[in-house]
Amino acid sequence: MPSLTGPRPLNWKAAAPPIPNFAAQPASLPRLPVPDLSATLERLKTSLLPLAHSEAEFADVSRKIDALGSQAGLGITLQSRLLERANERDHWLEEWWDDLGYLGYRDSVVVNVSYYYGFDEQPAHLPQTPAARAAGLARGALVFRQKLQSGQVTSDRTKEGEFCMDTYRWMFDCCRVPGLQGLDWSVSHAGADADELGHIIVVRRNRFWKIKGIIDGRILSMTELEKQIQHIYDSTPDEYPGVGVLTASNRNIWAQDHAHLAADPHNASILHTIHSSAFLISLDTDTPTAPIAFSRSLWHGSLSSSTSDAPGLKNRWVDKPVQFIVFDNARAGMMGEHSVMDGTPTVRMCDEVLDWLADPDFDLGSPLGIPPPTPEPLDFVVDETTRSAIDRASKAAYDLADSQAMGYHLTPYGKGAIKTFGVSPDSWAQMIIQLAYVRFLRARGLKREGGTYEAATTRKYWKGRTETIRVVTSQSDTFIRAMDDPHVSPEDRKKLFDVAAKTHIALAKAAGTGEGVDRHMLGLKLCLKEGEPVPELFSDPVYKRSGNWVLSTSAVFSDHFPAYGWGEVVPEGFGVAYMTGYDDRLQYTITSRKDVPNQEFVDEIARAAMDLYGLYTTQGKAML
Repeated sequence: MPSLTGPRPLNWKAAAPPIPNFAAQPASLPRLPVPDLSATLERLKTSLLPLAHSEAEFADVSRKIDALGSQAGLGITLQSRLLERANERDHWLEEWWDDLGYLGYRDSVVVNVSYYYGFDEQPAHLPQTPAARAAGLARGALVFRQKLQSGQVTSDRTKEGEFCMDTYRWMFDCCRVPGLQGLDWSVSHAGADADELGHIIVVRRNRFWKIKGIIDGRILSMTELEKQIQHIYDSTPDEYPGVGVLTASNRNIWAQDHAHLAADPHNASILHTIHSSAFLISLDTDTPTAPIAFSRSLWHGSLSSSTSDAPGLKNRWVDKPVQFIVFDNARAGMMGEHSVMDGTPTVRMCDEVLDWLADPDFDLGSPLGIPPPTPEPLDFVVDETTRSAIDRASKAAYDLADSQAMGYHLTPYGKGAIKTFGVSPDSWAQMIIQLAYVRFLRARGLKREGGTYEAATTRKYWKGRTETIRVVTSQSDTFIRAMDDPHVSPEDRKKLFDVAAKTHIALAKAAGTGEGVDRHMLGLKLCLKEGEPVPELFSDPVYKRSGNWVLSTSAVFSDHFPAYGWGEVVPEGFGVAYMTGYDDRLQYTITSRKDVPNQEFVDEIARAAMDLYGLYTTQGKAML
């Protein structure tokens, strides 16, 4: 069993075995390019224009950009170093992004990093109990895992070609580990002896159980899994010490608590069993129904205001990359750990599993005559030190989750109408957000103090992950001003919207080909050597403002996800998770801190959505 408390292994990422049918991708996929320096600096300058508060501010930051890129500037030297780095490794950004974006981040991953999907209801042809719900998800996920590991899963792709599948290595049999030296890592047990693979961790009333999901190479039937899970429900009437909440702590605190736990050999064995499990299922006692209650229970678990306690997170292990959550009313969803795998792989996995379960012809398996082993309880040794740590962690988790506000909005039209207007649904959804936010600020007499981040995938490249689409543009601002200018005709507003939407599409395409701004600028800054002067640009207020992501936005889509979201990334900002794939609605989930007027922004989203719709139909609101 590997050490759980030592220094991070140097080759920790290479230790996860490749997926067999994607082994040729390193040779077939291009490497993430280092963009041309002058092109990036020109894109940067263009992106800063609408964020400058005055002509003088923009002139000053433009001078600093020009200085960095001049023959006498440091930019050319930094670019040379970055190109050299790119020539020496498969992906010039990977290590930096892993650590700076995720593994070196020390605040709680709950709210701040983790994401969730809420699933539609249990299909009518399946039993409507929570045990059956959990068993169906377990069976489906094990089938997907088997298909993945046996080479039956095809690569993600667009019409332009296939995507890198490298991060799928981190979906199953893996876990994040807190590091005592300020850097976490992920451990993979995939490829271990078959007898050590295929088990599932199930948590009920904070008690951890190990159940067999695969025996002698056979995935258990839904009926066999249901019996094991029902045994856990029946055998756990009382609450157990909430060790799981420790995973929701500040990462440095969790690292210390983890080291204390792992010092006991019995606890170390349980940690190993959790880490090596295929995935985890939390059987929560909540019964959420309304969209916001459902979302919040998935996002951070239930809260107890009477005791300032976070009981829901005691029943989780948030370091697992795939953690299904099943509530006592049989509603369900997934919470994802984000550090080495973005959301698109888990969207695909969940989407396929839910498609299978919705199909009455899906093979739910046939039980054998011999019953599967009884689930094995995994009870931690909880001494006074750990008990005190649980109390502190639960109070901190409560304070964090209770600080959050959430809004949810469905528009009364969707992709079907937007497509008839000849507009990209994503650009449409983003312009709604921009219009709403500028109106939100204007009503408060405020100026922009940050930019808008939209995630673009760079998975067309080997080991690609994401790049930033800088959504705020001069073209979008011109359109926004026109929307509230009574002297601008509807036809002229539509023309300005068309220009803004096309600009957004061009930026999205550039980001997807690695021709963004933010990853390149990060790489240049990290190429500075100790003692070298930091270029003026990096401390410029407009430049810093542009990377203050007051709007953190991203879209995924599944027919099965009526809930989807994550938290804001700066204290004064909003997290905006949206979906554009439904024909009859756009779905927005908006998170923020409670001291930010969340509902007011949601109201502006709703108003902007209707105003934009009104531009494209003569009947306007009367049609809806």
